[in-house]
Amino acid sequence: MDCDTTHDLLHGYLDEELDVVHSLALTQHLQRCPTCTQAYEAQRALRTALRRSGLAFTPPPSLGKNVRATVRRAGRAEARAPGWTWGGWSVAVAVLLLVAVVWRSGWLPMPQILDERLLQEVMAGHVRSLMVSHLTDVTSSDQHTVKPWFEGRVDFAPPVPDLTAQDFPLVGGRLDYLANRPVAAVVYTRRQHPINLFIWPAPTPAAWPASPLTQQGYHLVHWHSAGMTYWAISTLNAQELQAFAQAVQQAATLPATR
Repeated sequence: MDCDTTHDLLHGYLDEELDVVHSLALTQHLQRCPTCTQAYEAQRALRTALRRSGLAFTPPPSLGKNVRATVRRAGRAEARAPGWTWGGWSVAVAVLLLVAVVWRSGWLPMPQILDERLLQEVMAGHVRSLMVSHLTDVTSSDQHTVKPWFEGRVDFAPPVPDLTAQDFPLVGGRLDYLANRPVAAVVYTRRQHPINLFIWPAPTPAAWPASPLTQQGYHLVHWHSAGMTYWAISTLNAQELQAFAQAVQQAATLPATR
């Protein structure tokens, strides 16, 4: 079994849906492939985090009644709009109503819907690094040791700024697996609070201003800059984590040093 097949079957393996032959083959592959094992652990940690998160919600009793009433009105209006079928009206109106109810009730803030899964992956990656005592693969406070370590391990050059002067000393770096790809995790600390800075190429070159978040007791800051995606996460207080994010962004604008 190769890595591509393993990734295709990983969810079925986690759900114990594979037959004996495929399950055994995938288990043997995980025993000898660190990359796939890391992907497996990331998915398992993500499932655990999702089960404990507040993503689920109970719709109000009136939602079903409102949807049915809207569908009936759409059916009566069909004769006045011959270009639409009854099914088209019902589906369109029901979807719009559901979105409006969800948005106005504050259950799912619209800007965060697309990032919710990635947010949970980032949290799982941070927690996993602490639970298994795997905070770093390369341990060093020297940026010129940590940055070259990533060469050949990821297909991009992650920035590794020296933030000692800002009281965010560098601890080291490691490989992680987020957003269906290997990413760089550059690790800093302040007062015994580890800070994971996850970095990988952004899907678009457009810059994205820093967005602070708080989830399950963790503080996070997310931004895009110079073609890279950044996620910083820590139990450090929100103000200091934002100061860390600002220091990273400022360091990225300075000329590289040797």
